[in-house]
Formats: sequence, structure tokens, C-alpha cells
Amino acid sequence: MVVGKGAKRSTPSARRSGVDLFDVANVDDARAPDAERDLTIDLQQSPAGPATLRAAWRQSLLERKVHAVQWTCTLRLSRLVRAGVLLSSAILISTLLPYPWSPAGVLNLSQDYLESSANPADDWKDDVWPLREQTPWDISTDFPFPRSLEYDVTEGTWLRLDVHPKTGDIVFDILGDVYCLPASAYTESRLDSGLLSRAVPILLGVPHDSDPHFSPEGDRLVFRSDAELGVENIWLREWNGCEDSDIRPISIANEELKDALALKDEENDLLSSGVKETAERKRRRLLREGRLDAKRVTNETYRWVSDARFHPSSSKLVATKWYTSSRSLGAGEAWEYTIPELSSTGDSIKAGSGKRLVGRTLPAGWGPDNYGDQQVGPEQFIWKGNDTLIYSKNVKDTNGGWTYSKDVHQGINAIFSVNLTSQRTTTLVDSFPGGATRPELSRDGRTLAFVRRVRDKEALVLKDLETGTIRNIWHGLTYDLAVVSAPMGTYPSFAFTPEDDAIIIWAAGHIYHVPLATNAVGERVRGGEPRVIPFTAHIEKRLAETRSAKIDLKAVETADTQRVYAFHELRVDEAGEHAVFQAAGATYVQKVGEDQAPKRVPTLHPDAPYYSPSFVPGSSDLVLHARWSDVNFTTFELANVTSGVAYELTGLPLGRYYSPILCSCSGSGRQIAFVKTGGDYLTGEVVATAGAGLYLGQLTLPSGSDATDSPIAIKNVRFVPAEIDTDDLLHTQLRFLEKNKKLLVQEPRRAFVIDLAVGPDEFGDYPHETVASGRMSDELVVSPPSVGSSEGTTPAAIIDFYHVYYAPAVKADDAIWSRPANATKGLTRLSVDGGHSLTWSGDGSKLFWFLGPWLHHVDISKLNACTKAVKRDTTTFGIACTKKLPEFQEVVVEYPSDIKRLKKEAANFAAAKYGEEAGPHANFFVIANATLVTFETGNPKADVLRDAVLVTRNGEIEAIVGVHDAVIPYGATVLDAEGGFVVPGFIDVHAHWNGFDTIHPARSWELETFLAYGVTTLHNPSADTVLAFSERFRTERGQLVGPRIFQTGTIIYGAGATSYHQDVVDLEEAKSALLRIKVEGGPSAFSYKNYNLPSRASRQRLLLAARNLSMLCVPEGGMNYDWDQTYIVDGMTTIEHPLPIPVLYDDILTMFALSGTGSTPTHIVNYGGVMGEQYIWATEDIPNNEKLRHFTRHDILEGLSESTSRPLNSYQVFNTSISTAKLVRKGLKAHIGAHGEQPLGVNYHAEMFFTKAGGLTNYEVLRAATSDAAITLGIDDAVGSLTPGKLADFVVYPPGVNLLDGDISGTRDIRFVARGGRVWDASTLTEVWPVPGRREPLPPLNAE
Repeated sequence: MVVGKGAKRSTPSARRSGVDLFDVANVDDARAPDAERDLTIDLQQSPAGPATLRAAWRQSLLERKVHAVQWTCTLRLSRLVRAGVLLSSAILISTLLPYPWSPAGVLNLSQDYLESSANPADDWKDDVWPLREQTPWDISTDFPFPRSLEYDVTEGTWLRLDVHPKTGDIVFDILGDVYCLPASAYTESRLDSGLLSRAVPILLGVPHDSDPHFSPEGDRLVFRSDAELGVENIWLREWNGCEDSDIRPISIANEELKDALALKDEENDLLSSGVKETAERKRRRLLREGRLDAKRVTNETYRWVSDARFHPSSSKLVATKWYTSSRSLGAGEAWEYTIPELSSTGDSIKAGSGKRLVGRTLPAGWGPDNYGDQQVGPEQFIWKGNDTLIYSKNVKDTNGGWTYSKDVHQGINAIFSVNLTSQRTTTLVDSFPGGATRPELSRDGRTLAFVRRVRDKEALVLKDLETGTIRNIWHGLTYDLAVVSAPMGTYPSFAFTPEDDAIIIWAAGHIYHVPLATNAVGERVRGGEPRVIPFTAHIEKRLAETRSAKIDLKAVETADTQRVYAFHELRVDEAGEHAVFQAAGATYVQKVGEDQAPKRVPTLHPDAPYYSPSFVPGSSDLVLHARWSDVNFTTFELANVTSGVAYELTGLPLGRYYSPILCSCSGSGRQIAFVKTGGDYLTGEVVATAGAGLYLGQLTLPSGSDATDSPIAIKNVRFVPAEIDTDDLLHTQLRFLEKNKKLLVQEPRRAFVIDLAVGPDEFGDYPHETVASGRMSDELVVSPPSVGSSEGTTPAAIIDFYHVYYAPAVKADDAIWSRPANATKGLTRLSVDGGHSLTWSGDGSKLFWFLGPWLHHVDISKLNACTKAVKRDTTTFGIACTKKLPEFQEVVVEYPSDIKRLKKEAANFAAAKYGEEAGPHANFFVIANATLVTFETGNPKADVLRDAVLVTRNGEIEAIVGVHDAVIPYGATVLDAEGGFVVPGFIDVHAHWNGFDTIHPARSWELETFLAYGVTTLHNPSADTVLAFSERFRTERGQLVGPRIFQTGTIIYGAGATSYHQDVVDLEEAKSALLRIKVEGGPSAFSYKNYNLPSRASRQRLLLAARNLSMLCVPEGGMNYDWDQTYIVDGMTTIEHPLPIPVLYDDILTMFALSGTGSTPTHIVNYGGVMGEQYIWATEDIPNNEKLRHFTRHDILEGLSESTSRPLNSYQVFNTSISTAKLVRKGLKAHIGAHGEQPLGVNYHAEMFFTKAGGLTNYEVLRAATSDAAITLGIDDAVGSLTPGKLADFVVYPPGVNLLDGDISGTRDIRFVARGGRVWDASTLTEVWPVPGRREPLPPLNAE
């Protein structure tokens, strides 16, 4: 997107901070869509390039912590860092609030005020997301639920309820079903008896139902449900009382219901086996679910709606409609909906219909264009009279972005009222102290009840709206969740009894009766002791099969060779006959269209990583590319693929260089262009960081007869001021035009030409002309010969939402876009499942791209045959026709596996130490005199082996024997454990890190830190599909030292982040979404991440596709308790992050534990309070940790020097830990995942500390870190336990560390770590075996 002459548009927050980037409204914990890092996406919708957005994703994303905000201020030029700098700036300076200020400069929320300007919502159109509408789907019938689970409970979690206005009956939701308790359940005599009252089920089934509320007359009930399409909408049903609404009556009088129940199991089995539901079966199903005559009130297909409340007239209702921005957190608004007649038939409700009553307010300087970026809005609306709404709102996040770890004692939410006629807004309850949320009104309208934090308690509070008196009447509530984004409600809804003589409210797992009285002036006060209303509810759930898979990891790792599947940096020669690309740190050339293996480009240093290749125009034999050294940085090499000769290019100072190209000039004298970058995340920011930008120089090509490898000098190097974004080069291509007169720069969303021949103006700037732009594209390339054509249009191609598109004639100011109904004229889709690394042949006749190991190309002239089909197809742009046109070939690149290299190195070591006769046993590595904890059986008595010997051979565990039974062969290497514990290598199930997208292929201090702390296997649930798999292959081929890497690829994301969003509107799109991951990782791609997709239909489609591809689903928990429950019911493999309610009760504990879904609670970034990492920062001297300083950037550690003091009751992490322990004791598999939070390594062990704190034993915690994690990931045949035949991953502890009975923090005190049989000293990561003393240098990260 072009704004002015090559400028980037900055959002208001960016302008205020003085940083011309994009606005990242973030967590005061920013480091990224969990992030995105991955906790929640944390970047504003922005015209910034996709790589910049990806950087924000990980840096703020999804959402790193305040420590990253601090340390990223020093990381000036890194993409990750720029996001952090902006985050820090935004948080510190966002003091301009959309509220009036008092003369003292303090925010005044106690006075009335009028909006002084027009409502920005009126000029904002919600017309971008989703890109495509959902196709028909029914979550109950189009997805199988073959399992059933039934049990009784007497307690429940987060029960939202209402009280009938006349009878006093209670309706409440539990586990996505709705039940009723008669008013007789809380008569004084019944409460005195202590007897349980039966909760009557009134809504059951696959749909997740919640938020029940009565009409003023009590004749109707509204509720929230994701029935049918799987998007939460408001539904309506008639109400005739608890008894008549009972769909599981003890005595069945209704014959139709009786028949329906008799056929329940049989018809459920038919659905599970895929037999299409008939009209008769559907009627019976709806009858036994309690929704036969239910009608829709709303019809949302992307946004979702909750917490509906009837208007006093009963003709309409208000509900909270939730909007996501580029971040998947919902921001609320009040919307009004007309109540349909229950007797009407055939009426359809238009999608998205309704009327906005209360919108979101914006920070100062924001206008309608920014309205959709606001991440905070009002919620929990109730009526007061006919034209006034009362609601709660977060008033602490005032700069447009929602943040984590806010101070609950200072208060977060306040309560307001707004008169819809006058538009006057009044503050009813200020946020200080302790906040004010979940407002409910007495029947007579005089008393406002709400909840707030009071010291270490949660109080039920009453405010008399006539006198203004506020009273805390009960301190027995569960902590509210105003500290998180809580679409399920910051506290469960509650209600006054019909006579206003009591409040019925959920707390601590029970429903309470809180009696009220009236004082002398008519104010309601506490009327007695709150009492539990005892109940029993029979839970009846249908469950899908939990998604699992088995991966033959051992076969992959023990093979002699492994294969690269992910390729990038693709370039093609002039005629489109040869392609050159990076294959995991090595450069290869592939003959196009011929079935032959690619040829590795000759190099001067074969073991070094190479990157950023290009052909020399006019000669497909010559390849120019870059070589990386962690000491000497970038060196360019020129290679003759035919002769095998390579030449080093000299004349450049120490620096980081990228994208070298030569002009298509005649003769041997050529001009070279390249880009110099500053410091970055992996290579540091302390050496050779100055002078980033575009450079030109001259060189002379070697003659054809020159067989020597003499260096080639680059001369006359000069800097050229240019608008190139040096922080987003991975998807940027350079190309000379008109020999060397012009330079074409193709960035992800803008292609422009720099006129070199004209020369600089008086300010030293060269003319820049934009030739094409993309609105949301991830890649953009234009046909070289057509640039600057007289017609003023250019053929261009883009990667847009993962697919390849071609536009035959675009104008510079007409941004290319693939959104149906708004798409660029003539836009043609070329990819069936997607693609990346888009590039043109030099003559512009062919377009090339990769998808996994498949190199695609299409002859553009052939697209004319599909012109009519493209014109007719406004949704998929002619793919039914064009899919036959591209040609493709499989690219096979292999490298020796680490175990093969280990065998060779072990033989060399033994021969040098013991002589040739040691050869047959050189591949043995033995740990003697050890205390093994094998985790082979799950029984600590059987798994602990003392005085044991662990024998490994060729990277596998060969045997485990007693010390007196061991026979050590000559030539074996023996390590005396001195009685120390040895356990399997640790598995970090939820690890994020950033370095995989650093364009220079440096060694990774991140990966080495993980390994040094005993983590031998990493699973990253949010990364870049191509680059993170490339990092895996670089690790396996020996360019990097670190754990084995698995990852989900790019998240499948529901909100409006342009480089991540996927709609998944049909099964074909679901299949393509997963194939894009699978093909880039090959056997190592076995998981994907559903990240807050709003439609359950989309989520179910992905699960069906995953079954056919043997993939796991590890969804983002995302602070949405209702969605989390559907993840469990639908059979997702895990829940990543804890359930957002820290204290769980028997209803969800039982369902979760027995479902088969695992839990990765990530206490480090816990919900419900201050995150666990802040406890670590506050209680440990992180900056002076000697081991961390050996591996980690010091600026990161120094950013963790200070932490805000927090009382322990602010750390809900310990309550989460208790709930986790209860789940484990019921049979759930928990895992250890530290979210990649700094400090790496230490926080993995801190996660074990938090997991232990809830009551688990050390053995159970270590089992979660090893065997349970391996079982969940499906890799337990190869890792996770010390078992003969498995890979030799283990951690060795020094004597004196008691892993089983001592302090759990002893897990950090590691002596040695081994991955696949290769052993390192854990304190320095110096190799112990098979190459003792080997330790390659890292880049110069620190100024010391």
C-alpha cells in the first residue's frame, strides 16, 4: 500500500511515539499469535509489510512480556525489536485518553460527560473480515461424536445464571448445557435440610449453550448457542417452568419425547458413522436436546454475541457483540436485536443484522479508519428503564490495546450508564479500588449489585442508586477475571430474587443464596449469612475422538540421510530454465522441467551456511550468493556451476549483507547491488551495525578460461539512499533494469523503481517510482520487461492469504487484493493449495513458486485460455480452469543425518584414542554408576533404577543393566555418573523463539540455551511454516546446535491479521491449510494450531482434515472458557495455556481429565492474574546468572533486572497449579511448556516449579516433562523414556541433586545433556562426545 511517495503510513500511536512504523497496542508484557508469541495477537491492522507484522507477532505477540518491552529498546534494527520499541513507547506515552481530565491531571471518571465529537463507529464499515462467508455446516451432524460421557456433579465452574422474575426458578449453564433449579431448592427449610436438589436439564447436546436469561414476564428464555454453524448467536425459546422444560424427566409423560429418548443411542451412532440425518431424526434430536422450537434472534457468521438481556418491553434485547481486530481478543459493543415471534415460521434473519447502541471509544487522535483497531470496548449490558443501559468497561487499557498483568487492586473495570436518548454517559462506580464489574440490577431498579476485589477477597457489592451508598455485603466470591479478556464474562451473571430479598450467585463451585434486608432509609443491606443451594446435576456429553497420531521419529533420525522439504529465496534465470534457491543453509540449482536431482552450487567452505542466491544475467552457469560466518559475517561468493570453481568477492568491510545481484550489462565488467543490514536478533547489535541500506559497486567477471579461484574485488562501493525496508528483506527482490540504469525493488506490498541514471537530487535522493502495490500481500513481484510500459500498467503476481495470484494489468495506485467482491480486475488464482517464494523468469514469460519440495511454474501466455472462467468466478478467480496450467516438479535435497555423522566422528575419536582395534566398539557411549529414572512404566517404584549402567550405541539406547552385570567393550567411551540421576531429555511442548526468521543464517543462541538446560525436543505452536522448518533442517544437518525441532507452522488464525488470517469456510480450504504445513516439514510436520477461529465449523473441518493427514491439533486457549470446552468436546489434542478460570471444579475437571485432551498450562504466562514469569523475575537475580550470561544476550537479561512487587494473591498461577494437579490425579496428561519467555531455559525449570506447587510429586512433574509429553505428541516410540531401542536423549545430574525428593529447582543443576547420543557439557555446551572439546563460536552478541 502506497501512501505518498514510497512512504509507510503510520497509525496515530506510531506518530505519537515518533516511530514511523505501525501501532502495536500491546501487553505490558510484550516480547507472538500464542504470538504471538501466541498468547494473543498483539498487532494493529497495518499497511506495514507482512514480515514486519510477523515480527510484531512474535515480539509483542501473541505477546511477550514486559521484559521484552524493556530489552527491545536496545535492539534497534531488528524487526522483532522494532515491534518491541514501539510497544514500549506506546505503553509509556499513551496518556491521551478518551475521557475528560481534572485540573490536577488525574483521570476523572466520577463526572458526567458528553461525547464532544461524532461517533466514529458511524463512519466505519466492518466489511473486510471475513474474506469469504462460511459454507453450510452443522456442528451436530457434520462432525462425528462417537463417545459418550455421563457423570453426576454437585459443584460447577463459572455458572452463569438467572432467576425467574415471578417463580424464582434458577436457570444456569454448566459445561455448555443449561439446567433449571426450582425455587423450592432455596426455601429456608430446604436449605436447613442440606438435601440436594435435582438440577433439571433443559438444553443438552453438541451445541455449546450458555448465558440463559428470562424475559420480564418470564414466558421466554434467551440463551447463547453455537448451534448449526458454530458461531455463538442468541437464541430464543418458550418457557413453561422447570418441570415442563425437563428433557430427561424421571417419569416421561410426553410420548414424542419418550420415543426420541428411546432412539437416542441408536441415532447418535448413525450420526457418528456418517449416516446423513433425516428430517424425522433431526426433529427427534432437537426435541431431546430441548431446542425443537428454538428460534434465532441473531445471525452472526464471524463476530459472535453473548449475554443477551431483554428490554422491559420484551420486544427487543441488548447483547454484547464481540469484535476482533488484528488481535484475536474480543472488544465488546452493545447491539440491539428484535425479538422474533416464536409462532412465526420461515422467517430468516439477515447475517450481521442488528443495531449498534454503544460502541467503542477511541484514543485521542484516532479516527474512523482506526475504529476496527480498538481492542477494548464496553460489555455486560443491562437495561435500566426503557432507554438507559448500564455496562462495565476496562478503563485501564486506554491506548487502543489490551494488556496483560494489570493491577487488580488498583482496579481495571468501571461501571457506567448511558442514556440512549440524550447520549449522556455517567460513571456509576469508579474502577478504584478493586475494580467494578458484572453489574446486575434489582427488580425495582434501585440497587446496583456488582463484584470487586477487596484486599485478598472478592466482594459482592451493593450500590443504592438513590443515595449513592456503597456496601460490601459478602467477601466469599471467587476472584473476578477482569484481568483477562473474558468473553465468558468477568464474573458469572447473577440475579435478584423476584422480591429483591436475596441475590442468587455462583461462587467457589456452588450456587449461593445471599439474603438481603432493607434499612431505615430504604437501602438494601446484608440480611443474613449466605448459604449454599445444594444441587446435583447429571452431565451428559457426546465427545469426538481425541486427535492423536504416531510419528516414526526413530526411522527418520536413524536413517543415513534426511531430506530438506522447505525451500526459499527462489530465483530463476532469464529464460526460466534454471532455478536457484536456498535449501536449509545451502544453495542449489535445479534444471526446470527435468527429472534430475538439483546440483549443489560449488563453494569455498562447504560446511558454512550459504544464502541469498541469484543468477548472473546472461549466464545460468554463474551463481552469486552469500556465505555466513559467525566471526567474519557475510562474504559474497561467485560460483561456476559447470566448472565447479568458486570465487570469493573481496573489498567489503565486515558486515551483514543480503540480496547481491549483478546487472545484465555486456562484457565482463558488471555493476553489483546489494543491501547492508544492521544488527539483528541472532547476530547481535554490537558489531558492524552502521550504514544499513542499498549499495552499488563494480566488479569484473572471470573469463571462461579462468580455472583459478582467485578473489574478485568489488570496487567503487557507494551508498545509494533508497526507500528499501532493510528490516523486511526476506521477501524483497532486487533486479536491474535497462542494463544498470534502473533498479527494481519488489517488497511484499510495494514494487518501485529507483532511477540510477538520473542521479541524486540536491539532497542526495534518487527518484523512486511506484509501479505496483498490494493491499495485504505477503509477496509482490512484477514482470521485469513490462516495468514502465507506456500503457501505465504492469503485470504482477502476489501471494495473498497463502495463494498465488496473477494480475495482468495493474496500476501503481491500485493495490492488488484478492478479497471476493473487492478483488483486482482480472485477478487470476494459480495455486490449488498455496505457495511462496514467488519470482519471475528474467524475460517475464514464466512465473515460479514453491510449495514444500514442489517447484511450480506457469507459462503466462497459457492463462488466456482461462480468461472467461476467471471473469465468471468471483470467489476463487478461475482456479477450476487454471489449476491444470502450472507445471511442477519435486525437488529432492538430502544431507547426512546427525547419527550418520556421529558414527563417523565416533570412529575417528576412538581410533585416535585407542587405536584401530577399537573401531568395532567406537560407537558405544556408556554412563556407569547412575541412578536412572526411566519413566518407562509410569510407576516410580519400577522406574527408578539405582547402581545402573546406561549403554548407548549409534545414537540409540542399547541396554540398561546393573553395574555388576555390565561388560564394557574396548573402545567404548565411559562416563562415571557417580551415583547422579539420569533422566530422559526434557520436552518443551510449548516453546516459542524468534531466530528462525533472521535472514542471516547465524548460529542460534536461543537453541543452544534450550539445550544447555536439558531440553532435547522443542515443539513450537506458532512459527513460520517455511523458515522454522528450514531451521529444523539446518539443525539436523549440523549447521546449528540445539534440540530437535517440531512446530505447527504458521497458526491458522481467525482474526484480522493479514499475514495469518484464514477463514476455512469449507473442507477444501481446511485440507489446503494443513497441506501447506505438511509439505514444508515432511515427516516432522505433524501438528497445527487453531488460533481462535471464531467458527466451530471451521475448527471441525480442520480436525477432519487432520485425521487424513495424521496431524495433531494444539489450539490456543485464548482466555475463552466457552471455546476451550468445545475444543475438548471436539477432540483437540491439547489445550495450550491454562483454562482462564484458575480454580476449577468437578464438572470441568472430570470432563477434561477423561476426554483424552492434554493440557499445557504454561504457568509462566498464566491467566487470571499476574503471570508467573514476574514471580521469577522478582525472586531471582536473572542478570547475574552466570550460566545465562554464557548463552543469552545480556541486554535481554538486564531488561529483567527489576520487577514490580506483587502480593502472592495476585499470582493466580498457584491456583492454576492446584487445578492442574487435580486434573492429573484424575488421569489427564499435563505437559511442561514455558512459552519461550525470557530467560530461556531457566523458565522451563520455573514451569516445573509452578507445576509442582499445586501438589504433584517431583516424579509426576518430571513425567510431564518427558514421557507424557512424548505420548501426547505421538513421538513416544523414539523419545520420552530411557528405554532400549529409543533415541539416546538424556540429562545427567551431579551427585547430590535429589531429583525425586529434593527441591524441584534442582532440575536446573545439569551436568551433561545428550541428544541423539551426542553429549555436551551443560554448563558451556562444549561437546563431550564424540568430538571432545568442540565448541563453535556464537556471533558477538554482547559488548563485554
